Amino acid sequence: MKSHLALAGPFYGKAEVCESILKVLPQWFGKETAVIQYLKDIERLPTLLAVVDNECVGFITFKLHNEYAAELYIMGVRPEYHRQGIGRALVRRVESIIRQQSIEYWQVKTLASSHPDKFYARTRAFYFSMGFRPLEVFTQLWGEDNPCMLMVKRL
Repeated sequence: MKSHLALAGPFYGKAEVCESILKVLPQWFGKETAVIQYLKDIERLPTLLAVVDNECVGFITFKLHNEYAAELYIMGVRPEYHRQGIGRALVRRVESIIRQQSIEYWQVKTLASSHPDKFYARTRAFYFSMGFRPLEVFTQLWGEDNPCMLMVKRL
């Protein structure tokens, strides 16, 4: 990375900032109804921003489910900043935050490997590299055509 990365937050009410990132990632966030719901949720959930040269280039939004478990709810990094460690930095920072709250389990939902989508294959590889492991596949959560894989990590 040529420029300095700064992580800011967690913040609430950052849907407008995050929307610009989601729009440049149609391979992952191409369903308008899903994006609308994500933006509503980003408004009310804690979000960290990744900033390079005063520009927000990525974000991660997480959800605290209970005193034991948290979820990586949504994350996006502008394509020109992929594979520069920004996603890793965001995940690690949230892990630090939730560990301080004695959270034991960190989860994420993604498209299961039975689906041929090459972009989500990259997503799963990233989550594996961050220590997440597949727990279960749900075919009813997002529909038969979009099998949801729940991945977990013990903190």
